[in-house]
Amino acid sequence: MGKERIQELIREAKEQMTRAYAPYSHFKVGAALLTKTGKIYTGCNIENAAYTPTNCAERTAFFKAVSEGEREFAAICIAGGMDGKITDYVAPCGVCRQVMTEFCSPEEFQIILAKSEKDYQIYTLKELFPAGFGPENLTKGTGDF
Repeated sequence: MGKERIQELIREAKEQMTRAYAPYSHFKVGAALLTKTGKIYTGCNIENAAYTPTNCAERTAFFKAVSEGEREFAAICIAGGMDGKITDYVAPCGVCRQVMTEFCSPEEFQIILAKSEKDYQIYTLKELFPAGFGPENLTKGTGDF
């Protein structure tokens, strides 16, 4: 993936932070999800007073894309911070990593953690979720006990 495309994803993720609904934690997160065909789906975190129904920016982007028929993804960019100020890299939570494992190749899917267009880190899903449980686990034999 080229540097221009990475910077575009970072800009989109940062823009999504401004749309976050985070009245409880004040931690605003934005995500930009790139499909293998080059389309970008975005998402922000959406909190809830009951906490459990809260949805992360990454899952918002994935659910939007999947609801539109997308199933193949190349990368996601994540940016976030307290009160919308980016001070550190924000990695996806375990639930989001599990959702990514459902739809993405652990070896190929890239996760971009961004502070700015010039300050970012790129990981594969396998690096951040090395022993994930995915669809292929359900197709393996049960083995001997």
